[in-house]
Amino acid sequence: MIYLIRVSDFIKTEDLINFQIESFNWLLEKGLQEVIDEKGEIEVDIENYTLELGRVRVDRPVVNESGQGPETRYPFECSLRNLTYSAPIILEFIENGVPVEVEIGHLPIMLRSKACLLYGLSDEELIRHNEDPMDLGGYFIINGTERSLIIVEDLAPNKIITTREDVAGKDVIIAKVFSVRQGFRSRVTVEREEGGSTGTLFVTFPGIPKRISLTILMKALGLSDEEILELFDDEESRLEILLNLELRNMSQEEAFEYLGKRAGAGHAKQYQATRANQVINNFLLPHIGNTEKDRKAKGIYLGIMARKALELAFGKREEDDKDHYSNKRLRLAGDLMQELFRVSFNKIARDIKYQLEKQHARHRQVNIRTAVRSNNLTESICYALATGNWTGGRSGVSQVLDRTNYISSIAHRRRVSSLLSRSHPHFEARDLHATQWGRICPNETPEGQNCGLVKNLAIGAYISTDTDEAPIEKYLHEFGVSDRHTSQKDVYVNLNGRLIGRHSKPELLVQRLRRLRREGHIHMSVSISYREENNEIQIYTDKGRVLRPLIIVENGRAKLTDKHVKDLREGRITWNELIKSGIIEYIDAEEEENAFVAIDIDEIKPEHTHLEVSPALILGVSASFAPYPEHNSSPRVTMAASMAKQSLGLYASNYNVRFDSRANILHYPQTPLVKTDITDSLDYAKRPAGQNFIAAIMSYEGYNMEDAVILNEGSVERGLARSTFYRTYTTEERDYPSGQRDRFEKPDEKVEGYQSEETYAKLGDDGLILPETDVDTDDVLVGKTSPPRFLEEIGPYGIVEEKRRENSTTVRHMESGTVDCVVLTETLEKNKLVKVKVRSQRIPEMGDKFSSRHGQKGVVGLMVPHEDMPFTKDGIVPDIIINPHAIPSRMTIGHLLEMIGGKVASLTGRFTNGTAFENDREECLRKTLEEYGFKNTGKEVMYDGVSGKKFYSEIFIGVIYYQKLHHMVANKIHARSRGPVQMLTRQPTEGRAREGGLRFGEMERDCLIAHGASMMLKDRLLDESDKIVVPVCAKCGLVAVKDLEGGQAYCPICGEVETHQVEMAYAFKLLLNELMGMCIYPKLRLGDKA
Repeated sequence: MIYLIRVSDFIKTEDLINFQIESFNWLLEKGLQEVIDEKGEIEVDIENYTLELGRVRVDRPVVNESGQGPETRYPFECSLRNLTYSAPIILEFIENGVPVEVEIGHLPIMLRSKACLLYGLSDEELIRHNEDPMDLGGYFIINGTERSLIIVEDLAPNKIITTREDVAGKDVIIAKVFSVRQGFRSRVTVEREEGGSTGTLFVTFPGIPKRISLTILMKALGLSDEEILELFDDEESRLEILLNLELRNMSQEEAFEYLGKRAGAGHAKQYQATRANQVINNFLLPHIGNTEKDRKAKGIYLGIMARKALELAFGKREEDDKDHYSNKRLRLAGDLMQELFRVSFNKIARDIKYQLEKQHARHRQVNIRTAVRSNNLTESICYALATGNWTGGRSGVSQVLDRTNYISSIAHRRRVSSLLSRSHPHFEARDLHATQWGRICPNETPEGQNCGLVKNLAIGAYISTDTDEAPIEKYLHEFGVSDRHTSQKDVYVNLNGRLIGRHSKPELLVQRLRRLRREGHIHMSVSISYREENNEIQIYTDKGRVLRPLIIVENGRAKLTDKHVKDLREGRITWNELIKSGIIEYIDAEEEENAFVAIDIDEIKPEHTHLEVSPALILGVSASFAPYPEHNSSPRVTMAASMAKQSLGLYASNYNVRFDSRANILHYPQTPLVKTDITDSLDYAKRPAGQNFIAAIMSYEGYNMEDAVILNEGSVERGLARSTFYRTYTTEERDYPSGQRDRFEKPDEKVEGYQSEETYAKLGDDGLILPETDVDTDDVLVGKTSPPRFLEEIGPYGIVEEKRRENSTTVRHMESGTVDCVVLTETLEKNKLVKVKVRSQRIPEMGDKFSSRHGQKGVVGLMVPHEDMPFTKDGIVPDIIINPHAIPSRMTIGHLLEMIGGKVASLTGRFTNGTAFENDREECLRKTLEEYGFKNTGKEVMYDGVSGKKFYSEIFIGVIYYQKLHHMVANKIHARSRGPVQMLTRQPTEGRAREGGLRFGEMERDCLIAHGASMMLKDRLLDESDKIVVPVCAKCGLVAVKDLEGGQAYCPICGEVETHQVEMAYAFKLLLNELMGMCIYPKLRLGDKA
């Protein structure tokens, strides 16, 4: 197979995130202004006062320091001081014709967008601002945390989808459309249901309770019987429409009156007509328009919906596939932020109206500057970004950026979530669809409940932005598209779901439009497709369509030549120039239905229209990172993709000044010897996450059973897979409503909860620990005292003595390390803020998890001294030994190929290419091994390190890239003897972080019952948990009360009567108390202890 272009020839790192930044730039340039223009003016009930809205702009990012006013702050300082990196939104209000500029709130700014202070800076300037020059931006900083907006997958708006559904046991055909205008989403459906006395076709749309007959609605919209019938071509459909017209025969006025009765039920007659007008203009197909002159177009559109429903009913067309990627739109950061701004701005507009009217009512000077309360807008936008709870009840839209390594942070910004319910099966939605080829990665998706619902973009995918439809409409009219049609065979021409007119020569029209696009007269992302079976041409210019690049083929020849490829590699031409020259074009899933794509240049036939750029483009960033993926079984590639995002490496070059809550750095990361094209595109050699291990496949004393791996202790001592774990502890001096505040200090003995002098020995006089101090579990890092929770009692002389309480920050339970860095700064409210970074060295040990790039994961089962490891005749000793049983059933042949490829790379001194479908072939690798005097099978004779004897069989040995994953045993090991208990049930707390107990569950209990170990069972479930001895009244059987002063127990009901000590679980005593609270008498009948 011959592929002309390699992935690394045209995909650079910045291309992988650019779409997010472009989307945010669109928001700054057009998106915010669109929202303001929709509003137009704020209507205020004040005589001779008008308030119109003008231009909106976003200033440079600033922080409003308390008492100092706005000051420029760079992203690094914002993340250090827990601030939000945002810029003021300045809106021009036109007050009685006089323009006034007012700040209406702050908009969080996406890093590296046009409004960002880092935009356009050189690498040296970025380093001066403590930034990583290779960081791509595309995320926000909210209260000091980096948050990324997930791409949201949604159904395409303004697109008719016809499906067959089962409603209450009846077969109903539904043509539905989500009509969207200015953020308002109206779901309009045309349903066909047989057997009704009032007709067969009905419409539902917002604003009208229950469904309404289609023909009545079309008549109310101003269509005559003849015009309605003209919309339907075949006899069967016409007969059905005639039947519906006859069943409810009305004039236009009667139909409109009927509509008014339905829309304004229970209201006065004159209101009903107004309500009908309002409903038709605003709620019925709002994307077509919201004025009276659009009504006929709405009627025709409803007719087209009905025609599609009837064609499906009579078997003349197929059901639409809602999982087809042409019926999906991806919503990027700019789109989601616009939606959020729209909701927040409407809220603030209502508040402005209220404030102005209040000013007028109090006979004050009406002033727009004082009426705008900018905090409202800022808070509602920042709240959504900080929590991920978006408008429309969606959650998880914004997530904390995954900074495990460089690849994981890039992959996170390319993640697509479909926001369907996780608990329902949705099998079709989770399935891989043919139209996702080259758009969505087939392998990179989580395992478990989110499988197939959370997806990732393929590396070649491009997401369309909003382009102006006016020039295309002009071209369409020029090419003869008109409302008047001469023949029934004329094709319907739709632009963004809106009917423009009809045309008699569809092939010619489509051909001319595509030529214009290839010549650059029309934007490259416009989609033009002719669906012959539906008799319509669809043209889309909207945002959120996923496009992919293809090489244009004409007359059986690809337009891309070897010269173009050579020039592209050497930088003489750019990828964009190839698009402008009409050699490459980007097409979406809709238009791809019209294309015939050859995968390989040798396969091109005269009927082909396009050629794949490279088949490796079907994969996403993480899956492309695995070498030879086409030789592995699919689930293993999925695992490889998810583990590439968990490997430790160099996640950012400024890690020593960053304060991530947790971070890992690999000490000696290496670039893989067997690399793929995406490693070059990503500049992965500068931010690697893994090391090249010498691996042997053999069993060793049974210590590598069940996927365990054996490590060479000598390699580990030389620094193999060694990493540092950083954890940041943050604390601040808070203000309390009582006027009191926290203090950083060394607590003294008067403080409530004071521990001992040794506890605070490592602190300086200011209460902060010094850098490079070794700390252990529960050592104090920052000494802090807080005011008491409740007011104290009055001491002698009538003075309230303030008894402060201890509130220091300590090292987490079961963690230790060295203080790396201490920063004392201040928050926005001028409170002191301390961040302490503690580092601990992580040397590989038994239980740490390792993985190759083929989903072959395993934990360390044994560390073998260097001298006991097996060795080859050349004295080569493996770093890692993996089990032969890991290969056959998993079918990860890529793993074996990579080992041979790594061996060849080590011998020849050049990298082996393992890119999917276009890699260094096995035959070449084997041949090279033979040239260097090795067996072409990759096997070698090895000797036992303990006895020195030769192994009976030859051992497969090679070099492979292994990743240390962040699942380390030091973060997971957990045991407890005594420890904290819950306040309510007095049972041990749960979880490692809270020093919790180990749960002895239902199944463990069953085992002890089966063994008959009853005392062991009692010991686990009672004595070691929440055992308590309580006095019980012998007379009434209720729990008695202890008199602490007298030392006697008495019954609250019977008084001083005999009580008996009973052993029970505290949880049972709690149950008794709760039953008594519900007026139930839980009487305990006492008997002698057996």
